[in-house]
Amino acid sequence: MPHPVIAEGNVAVVTGGASGIGLAAATAFARAGMKVCIADVDETRLAEAATRLSSIAGAAQVMTSVTDVSRVDSVTELERAVGAHFGGTDLLMNNAGIQPGSTLFEEPDSWQRIIGVNMWGIINVARIFAPNMIARGRPGLIVNTGSKQGITTPPGDPAYNVSKAGVKAFTEALQHELRNTKGCHVTAHLLIPGFVFTGLTAKGRTEKPDSAWTPEQTVDFMIARLEAGDFYILCPDNDVPRALDEKRMLWAAGDIVENRPPLSRWHPDYAEAFANFVNED
Repeated sequence: MPHPVIAEGNVAVVTGGASGIGLAAATAFARAGMKVCIADVDETRLAEAATRLSSIAGAAQVMTSVTDVSRVDSVTELERAVGAHFGGTDLLMNNAGIQPGSTLFEEPDSWQRIIGVNMWGIINVARIFAPNMIARGRPGLIVNTGSKQGITTPPGDPAYNVSKAGVKAFTEALQHELRNTKGCHVTAHLLIPGFVFTGLTAKGRTEKPDSAWTPEQTVDFMIARLEAGDFYILCPDNDVPRALDEKRMLWAAGDIVENRPPLSRWHPDYAEAFANFVNED
């Protein structure tokens, strides 16, 4: 059985819901009989996604919203519209994200947009939706999409790493706040996808690499782990098993504990030590 919030008649709101993991999640929620609102900046994709969802759940069960999650006024209007149309929100999936690439010393506009969508977007949506979700007095879920790059912070895309590290820290604080709020039946969860073949990760490819999961596989895993009560929903893929993810994350934390150079996993002086650590039983 899925999590009790993922149930017929309940309301799911999915940002970044017009494609990728967001659309796969919205589709799963619609198949479960939920009312679904998908929010995205891409109006054309929203319309296409709404047609797909309506074929599953019926048009009356689906709403769309052109929303820029980096803007408080846009998110405020989304929350108001969902309340007016469906009566409130039971499941919030904070999934909108971008990854155009970044370098450390480029002009700030790109950094501001990446952090605005990926980090401030999740903060804005959670802060605006959560109070009314709590006030309903019903079980609820807030799922924020993070990234392994926000934990191990590999070199090559620093703005994205910073944004997703912020999502991790915010979601941890959010769950702490929710569990210490009297009468609150809403819980927060951090989705940490593996390599998922979406428009964000395709980078010109039209065929899914063998190493990648589909968005649908990722959502199926997420729903199973929500039922199990996981906060950290750490997804494997066809290339990296959980055990290797754990080793990489432990090594990253060990940089502080062992006083190694930052990102020592990619430091030539520590290559052999890291390889030995990964291969330890």
